[in-house]
Amino acid sequence: MIQKRIAVFPGSFDPITNAHVDIILRAVSLFDEIHITLALNSSKTPLLSIETRQTMLEEIFKGNRSIRVASYTGLTVNYCKEIGASYILRGLRNAADFDFENAIAQNNRQLEPTIETILLPASPGFGHISSTIVRDILKHQGSIKHLVPKEVLNYM
Repeated sequence: MIQKRIAVFPGSFDPITNAHVDIILRAVSLFDEIHITLALNSSKTPLLSIETRQTMLEEIFKGNRSIRVASYTGLTVNYCKEIGASYILRGLRNAADFDFENAIAQNNRQLEPTIETILLPASPGFGHISSTIVRDILKHQGSIKHLVPKEVLNYM
């Protein structure tokens, strides 16, 4: 029996950006299922509630049967084991992201050697976008229309 290729794409998605969407849509052909998971990060103060973020993600990807949306607490590798995922998907914007994600990937590999991390570089034109920058632009009453999916604008 062939095992399903299931990936977890964890993040705070506060809010989800066009860069996140680009990574997810490019990865759809690589996996049978992608679980976009809202990881609860105690070191961040969220702009949007977890329920709002989950609703936004569900709206954005409602037509795609291979994408699931969920939330979890704890270690990502433990969540992967719970749902039978063998992959963690992450996006890279720059060298700093690579250094950060590489360290996490190596630690995850030590915690659970059966789970592989897949790092996808940002497409041209998306490397400058982050949720932090979106929140900062919002804070100063700037337009974020070019940085986030249209569904996100309904919640801002």
